[in-house]
Amino acid sequence: MDSALEPERSEEDGGSNSLKRKFSEIDASSFSPMMIDSGSNGSYELCEVAMQMNIIARLGTGTDKSEITNMLIKAMSFSHSAKIIIVLAPTVNLVKQQCCVIKGHVSVNVGEYFGAKGVDKWTSLRWQEEVTNHHVMVMTPQILLAALRSGFLKLVMVSLLVIDECHRTTGSHPYAQIMKEFYHKSTDKPKIFGLTMSGDVREDQVANLENLMDSQAFNLEEQKGVETLATTVKEEAAATQTIIDPSCTNKQLPCKQLHQLDALDNDAAPEKKVASSQSKSSSSAAGSKKRKELHGTTRANALSGTWGENLDGAVFQAYKFDFCCNISKDLYSSFFLLIESTLAEDVGNVEIDLYLVRKFVKASVLPYGQIHLSDEEMNKAKCFQQFFFNGMFGKLFVGSKSLGTKREFLLQTDTSSLWNPSFMFLLLPVETNGLTSSAMIDWSAINSCASVVEFLKKIHLPELGVNDGNNCNTSLGQEVLLMDEKDQTNLIHFANGSSDKNSLGEVVVIAVHTGRIYSIVDLVKDSSAMSPFEDDAYASYAEYFNKKYGIVLAHVNQPLLKLKQSYHAHNLLVNFNEDMLVKRESVAGNFRKRKPRNIHGHLPPELLVRIDVPRDVVKSIYLLPSVMHRLESLMLASQLKEDIDCSIDNFSISSTTILEALTTMTCAETFSMERLELLGDSVLKYVASSYLYLQYPDKDEGQLTRQRQLIISNSNLHRLATDHKLQGYIRNGAFEPRRWTAPGQFGLFPIPCKCEIDTREVPLDPKFFTENITTKIGKSCDMGHRWMVSKSVSDCAEALIGAYYVSGGLTAALHMMKWLGVNVEIDTKLVTEAINRVSLRSYIPKDNEITELETKIRYEFSAKFLLKEAITHSSVHESYSYERLEFLGDSVLDFLITRHLFSKYEQTGPGEMSDLRAACVNNENFAQVAVKNNLHIHLQRCAETLETQINEYLMSFATPNESGRSIPSIQGPKALGDMVESIAGALLIDTRLDLDQVWRVFEPLLSPLVTPDELQLAPYRELNELCDSLGYFTRVKCTNDGVKAQATIQLQLEDVLLTGIGAEQTNKLALGKAASDLLKQLEERNISRKISIGDNQSSVTVDLACNHSDREISASDSIENQSVVIPVIGPINMKKGGPRGTLHEFCKKHLWPTPTFDTVEDKSRTAFEFIDGDEKRTSFSSFISTITLRIPNRETVLCTGKARPDKKSSFDFAVVELLYELERRKIVIIQK
Repeated sequence: MDSALEPERSEEDGGSNSLKRKFSEIDASSFSPMMIDSGSNGSYELCEVAMQMNIIARLGTGTDKSEITNMLIKAMSFSHSAKIIIVLAPTVNLVKQQCCVIKGHVSVNVGEYFGAKGVDKWTSLRWQEEVTNHHVMVMTPQILLAALRSGFLKLVMVSLLVIDECHRTTGSHPYAQIMKEFYHKSTDKPKIFGLTMSGDVREDQVANLENLMDSQAFNLEEQKGVETLATTVKEEAAATQTIIDPSCTNKQLPCKQLHQLDALDNDAAPEKKVASSQSKSSSSAAGSKKRKELHGTTRANALSGTWGENLDGAVFQAYKFDFCCNISKDLYSSFFLLIESTLAEDVGNVEIDLYLVRKFVKASVLPYGQIHLSDEEMNKAKCFQQFFFNGMFGKLFVGSKSLGTKREFLLQTDTSSLWNPSFMFLLLPVETNGLTSSAMIDWSAINSCASVVEFLKKIHLPELGVNDGNNCNTSLGQEVLLMDEKDQTNLIHFANGSSDKNSLGEVVVIAVHTGRIYSIVDLVKDSSAMSPFEDDAYASYAEYFNKKYGIVLAHVNQPLLKLKQSYHAHNLLVNFNEDMLVKRESVAGNFRKRKPRNIHGHLPPELLVRIDVPRDVVKSIYLLPSVMHRLESLMLASQLKEDIDCSIDNFSISSTTILEALTTMTCAETFSMERLELLGDSVLKYVASSYLYLQYPDKDEGQLTRQRQLIISNSNLHRLATDHKLQGYIRNGAFEPRRWTAPGQFGLFPIPCKCEIDTREVPLDPKFFTENITTKIGKSCDMGHRWMVSKSVSDCAEALIGAYYVSGGLTAALHMMKWLGVNVEIDTKLVTEAINRVSLRSYIPKDNEITELETKIRYEFSAKFLLKEAITHSSVHESYSYERLEFLGDSVLDFLITRHLFSKYEQTGPGEMSDLRAACVNNENFAQVAVKNNLHIHLQRCAETLETQINEYLMSFATPNESGRSIPSIQGPKALGDMVESIAGALLIDTRLDLDQVWRVFEPLLSPLVTPDELQLAPYRELNELCDSLGYFTRVKCTNDGVKAQATIQLQLEDVLLTGIGAEQTNKLALGKAASDLLKQLEERNISRKISIGDNQSSVTVDLACNHSDREISASDSIENQSVVIPVIGPINMKKGGPRGTLHEFCKKHLWPTPTFDTVEDKSRTAFEFIDGDEKRTSFSSFISTITLRIPNRETVLCTGKARPDKKSSFDFAVVELLYELERRKIVIIQK
């Protein structure tokens, strides 16, 4: 569940809001030097930036923040003298200190405000006096928040809001509440200037802080390096980006600025607009989850062909499909795929698993060489494909009475429009020679099909055809139906001939009046066309066909045939076995299927045309949509592989691996990009960190981190990926078999393009972006356009990096990065230079500290000073500290641990893999590693606070847990975890980037790593997942007085309201404590969650027998006489899903458990009719759902809805019945 306490994220990590500009875009000429006193050069530049935009100043040690604040107050007072300046400080002491400093350096009236001054009792008039008499007001955030809520102060009065220690702007802190409740809703906003020390905010918190404070983090010293790196990410025209802002009229300025950065060639034309990577057309950034983008779909070039225009025939590349069923007697015919192109070896030679009901078929694809077809053979082959694919998956008759169009036989008309050169292939049956292993096209089947088509064309001519739907009674003709006037008891008369009744088993036929294809099961004994028809409206079959179709039967006395209709296309790539069905039912409620009625059809033989095609051929055609979908996907993956073109000795990457990297979870496949994306993310982070560490030896950890973020951010990866058209290859929608069409097939379920674009490719234009949560992802229109989550594009880039690493190590991954435009290849000379630099300082006279530490980690450093640097905290005030090495080591351990988990737990799902990685790669885990291996004693520090924290942490290890392991009861100091990471960074440099050597040293130090069996979720997450699985809601409340956070979580069971309480330093820790408290209470009631790692499913153990009693009561027993307030439920939205949404929100608000559904499906071979107002719907399935709602401390209510054509609609109707029943019992009131 999402916490309402955390700030809403509209962008990915590293993103920024739409108001931000790059610092290089600020025109320095707009400043007046007279406004600002001469201070240090850095303070002056920082003040210049702050005058133009909202910033968060991340200050290093030794920086005088008072100097910067005073300079900015002077400048803002000069230019906005009519408005006040408010300075916020989190404590009373800081308020007094700030007020004193400002008074001493700025000639303005300054006032200080905190609770002890009695401001809580001030009136509006008193506040107005304060505003009138002071230019600067220094106060605690609680005072400002209260004044804003009371309306005594308004942000429109303020020109500048200075926020000291702004890293506290999270959760429900008053800083965050001011921003959320007032600043973001204000139309006339003050400038924001946030102050924090670099060490007070983690890099992963920066993006959150930027978004909530509507500001951009700024470190003056790193900007020059940042800009240089940002402009060298791409290989060509590296610095040239696109300015989106239409208001930029000075076209020369961007080029001038870039020339000053030496980032733009002199050949660059001024007309080419240049844009900041921060520019955005919407409030969510590229690469974020919130933004959805319209993208096209790349075509598989291998399936294109021009052979349809060749009058002299054509030569095809043939690929043979063989099918082997696990039921040996169940046979399938082989097929040929004929295309113009030659497929890659790993595409044209592949096996595909197909899952049918209660059986399994393995499809094998093998190259078969070249096959030549003459023009006549091509036409017959096209006829076969059109006939069977339309007959089985589409329709052979077009037009209908309801649409007011004439009903025609599809193949009687021109079908050339169904053959598109960009999608041209043939699927033809194979006739296997039993004496040899050779195979050839089954021309006897194809010729038989061609004869049937000619026959159907003849009988459906306007002057001789079946009823066209306009009540025009016709006859099939005596020459067709009356082939034999005598009653020949051993013959069955079809529309196109007669056959012996003993040779009808599994014969394939087509109905002349519907175009449906069947296979014969048997004769229906004691039946004829005069037998009673199923529908009482007709006395017999003969009367039904006469009145319905105008057909007069000639052989009314011959028996009816029992027929099995060919199947519609289904997704056979997914194994819908019983376990998956049970899993699905556990979420959606119980589902029962009644024993189906007789699904076989009965028809008079003379309405059927016999097709001399083996039934094995028809069975195989049913498999082809799924086989071709998988093959087409592999062709696209192979196409991308050729484009990337990684030509490295002894390297190969399979198209299957690339396909995995292109497939999102929404495809519902057995594979997806998530695992590879996790690995690729670590690879990219490691390579970028190593490159930056070596390339910029003089930059500190903060500067390196910002530069790394520019490279690995989702927005940058999105830009690089879309530059290479990667979005067209991504598969983000489940296979829809009913929409799949072969060449020559008429689509039954078109989705006309309404995307307002005429090309398959969609430009990256703001009009094709949306944040609408109802936008359907992955569903393509007929032009191939589909909506895609923007983050999927950047995830795919990372997954491809992971895929290339798995297949060829770092060399291949670097090639993939270079293809994308991430040029971070490491020069080995830089490693030597780094070692040489530290070697100059490596002489340490008899330092036992280093020797002892080397013994513990079982590695002797060649450059001793690296290890010395790795254990030196910044508080020692040396010219060096572990911070740079910690930046490097963080990425090294992240990568090594992720690689280890990826290879060791191959069957572990992506979600669990992320949990394992998070459990292993975190500062707390590394802090425990430091203590467990007794490394903490080597940390060189000179800070009393840190010393105290370490001692308290060591004391918390005293009591072992149930497993005998000593687990600390408090969080470890960040410095301990940082030291472990810095040692890893030092080891990497000393081994000259030998990752295997680093892992050999660190694996025993990190052991034992968390295994899937030992994985424990964080308490708050565990509680949420438990409640989700059981259908319970929680109510969360969090307060923070600036010193301590308190959290309360309420959970309503059937008979008791449970409350978990926690108090800690931060909201997150307090929530964890409250969740732990609640989990204990649930466990006492035998409600717990066990994670079953083997199958990546969750099993919940619940015993509610002692916790509630279901009390079925009548209307007379309702609570109408109790003195309670009857809750009101909003008007019921009757659109599909609306009733369920209404009930869900009501239950969530009142902490009622989620209702459950029990559904019964009924099937029939005759359509059910459903009436919704003036609309009628027909379906061969009917669903009836019963809903059960347990009301806490009250009764259990069951209601059954009406029959509906689909399961979700039946849920809605059951909900409507429930809501009206609740109103009748006076449990709720429904707004009209």
